Amino acid sequence: MGLTSRALEYATVLAALVCVGLTVWVWPRLARRGPAAVLGRLGVIAATQLTIITAFAIAVNTQFDFYGSWSELLGNVDKAPAQVTALGQSGVSTVGSTQGGLVQPAGPQGLDRVKGLPQGPPSKVGKIESVKIIGRRTRAVNPAFVYLPPQYFQQQYHRQRFPVMVAISGYPGGIMNLAQYLQVPQTADHLLQQNKMQPTVIVMVRPTIAPPRDTECVDVPGGPQAETFFTKDLPEAIKQTYRVGHDPSAWGALGYSSGGTCSLQLALRNPNVYTSAASLSGDYKIADDLTTGSLFGSGPAGAKRQREHDLVWRLKHLPVPHVSVLAASSRQGEKDYAATMQFLHAVKPPMTSAQIILPRGSHHFTTWLREISPAMQWMSSQLTFPQDITPAPPVKHGPGTPAHKPASAPAHPPTTQAAGRPRH
Repeated sequence: MGLTSRALEYATVLAALVCVGLTVWVWPRLARRGPAAVLGRLGVIAATQLTIITAFAIAVNTQFDFYGSWSELLGNVDKAPAQVTALGQSGVSTVGSTQGGLVQPAGPQGLDRVKGLPQGPPSKVGKIESVKIIGRRTRAVNPAFVYLPPQYFQQQYHRQRFPVMVAISGYPGGIMNLAQYLQVPQTADHLLQQNKMQPTVIVMVRPTIAPPRDTECVDVPGGPQAETFFTKDLPEAIKQTYRVGHDPSAWGALGYSSGGTCSLQLALRNPNVYTSAASLSGDYKIADDLTTGSLFGSGPAGAKRQREHDLVWRLKHLPVPHVSVLAASSRQGEKDYAATMQFLHAVKPPMTSAQIILPRGSHHFTTWLREISPAMQWMSSQLTFPQDITPAPPVKHGPGTPAHKPASAPAHPPTTQAAGRPRH
């Protein structure tokens, strides 16, 4: 009987009900005085509480897939890194500074409790800034961590604009989960040391802009405008504050769970902002639930808005965007495996796709830690760097010389291979 099977869930619920019934039936017989009766009452209470707690835990695990098998529950998990499989266009397997007005410094936001962060001069190990992003249009204020790679502070890159990964946590998790449990900045540091990733600015945010409501990166009629925040406010704030690429080819989004859902939605609905997306255990359509409330409104207009957030429907009925996507799931332990394969098989040109499919893995960080490194490597290969350069500062000229001279790009801008972390 599998850990996430309905049979086990029903069996534990039945056992709890039986224990409650037996407790009611046997309790009068245990109402006597004496050690035996007291021990009997304690035993009945303990057995009833144990079965109720077990039934509740099994039901929660079945719903959210925290553990996909008995082996994972006992700690016997495969921690080997996952592999990205490139897919054909048909979906068939083929083997700054934070002083700007829109980005403002924040307190540690828990960053001081994260272990394993690189320590040392920014030009050698990079830097992580704890900030809050102000939405000019949405008026939302979202906490964020911004990872700046070592190259950002090195003289040879002082005018280069860097690509951006927007890393989005699950719901109700926050940015601490991205740094502490998913280890996004630590992974970026390791990949840069191994020359497996381009130097990239990583913006770590949560998916909701109106907590505790789950806004699912949707513009809610008459409510929070989450899609606008992620596609207009956040890019504007980051571009004004940091030296990052302005072209969509420099921007990608990745996330886990609800963050993965958001990443795919953002790229497919806004390819002029994000040209790549990676989803770890995300969904492919959005539906209302107790945490979201009504996201789309009522009536035919609401039904139309909800349908347009069904990604498989979009690929079948709307023009396919020129973006790249990666979807990760597990054959055993993840409920979204069938939906993942349906989505990947719906991909068609000019869109391209890749996949990470594990034999076993559940909806928790043990699984996502196996996937985050190959997912970040894949996304790095999709983003353009070096993309462009910032304008050169004005040069003072002597008498009789032109006041302004056009800035020219370096004759040989750094290549991707050269963009790795310097060896010491």
